[in-house]
Amino acid sequence: MAKKIKKKDGPIVETVKTVVYALLIAGLIRTLLFQPFWIPSGSMKSTLLIGDFLFVNKFAYGYSYASCPTMFGVDFCGFAKGSDERLLGSEPERGDVVVFKHPVHGADFIKRLIGLPGDRIQVIDSVLHINGVAVELVPDGVFTELRELQGPQSGRPQCINGASMGEICEKERFIETLPNGVSHTILNFSDTRTADHTREFIVPDGHYFFMGDNRDNSVDSRFSQNGAQVGVGFVPLENIIGRADRIIFSSAGSSILAFWTWRSDRYFKAVN
Repeated sequence: MAKKIKKKDGPIVETVKTVVYALLIAGLIRTLLFQPFWIPSGSMKSTLLIGDFLFVNKFAYGYSYASCPTMFGVDFCGFAKGSDERLLGSEPERGDVVVFKHPVHGADFIKRLIGLPGDRIQVIDSVLHINGVAVELVPDGVFTELRELQGPQSGRPQCINGASMGEICEKERFIETLPNGVSHTILNFSDTRTADHTREFIVPDGHYFFMGDNRDNSVDSRFSQNGAQVGVGFVPLENIIGRADRIIFSSAGSSILAFWTWRSDRYFKAVN
C-alpha cells in the first residue's frame, strides 16, 4: 500500500504561521521576563535621560497583576488586582530603580525606591532624611546639557545658570548614599517649598515610597494623590512591575526610530 504523502502548506500559510509563532513568543517574553520602557520625561536625570530605551526585569520581584501586559485593551491579570500576593516574589531593595503602575490611573512610572514599609521619610532643606537621619550627600560638580526641546513632549530643561535656548544648561549634581550603602547621583536647581521642605511621611505596610533623581522636577511620593494634579503617594507592592537594570540604547531626538540621534555613550549602560 502506497504511503500517503503529507501535503505541505503554501508559502502564505507558512508566513502567517511564522508571524503568529513570533508574536506568541514575544508575548510570552514580555509577560514573564522583560518589558520594554522608553523614558519620556527628565524626572530621573542624570541616571536616566529622556529617550533612554530599556527593558524592565519583571522576574526581579516576582509577578503580580501589574506584571501582566494590557493588550488590545484587555487587562489579562485584572482578576488578581487588589492582592499583595506575588508569584515567585521577592522584596524590592532600597535604591532600586523601579517601574510601577500609578496607584490611581495605572500609567507606568519609573522612580527610585527610597522608603520601605514602616520608614519615616522627610526632605529638610533639600536633604533626604530616613528615619530621622540625614543621608550622606556629597557635591559632584555640575550636570550640563544643551537647553533645547527634549523628547516627544518637547520639554525644556530648567537651569541654575539662566541659560537661553541653544545654550548650555547647568544643574548642581550630588552623590547621595542611602542607609544600605547604595550611592547614586541626584540633581538640584532650586529651593521649592513642596519638594525641598516636606512633612514627614510614614510608609504604610505593603507600600513603598519613591522619588525621582531630578529632585526638583519629579512628581513622586512626596506629592499626594488628590488635588488638581494627581501625585504618586505611597505605592502598593502589587503595583510594582519590575526593576530597571540596563539601558539598551538612547535617542536624543523626538523618536526612538531616529537612529541618527542615538547617543553613542549609552549602549547597554547599567542603571545605577
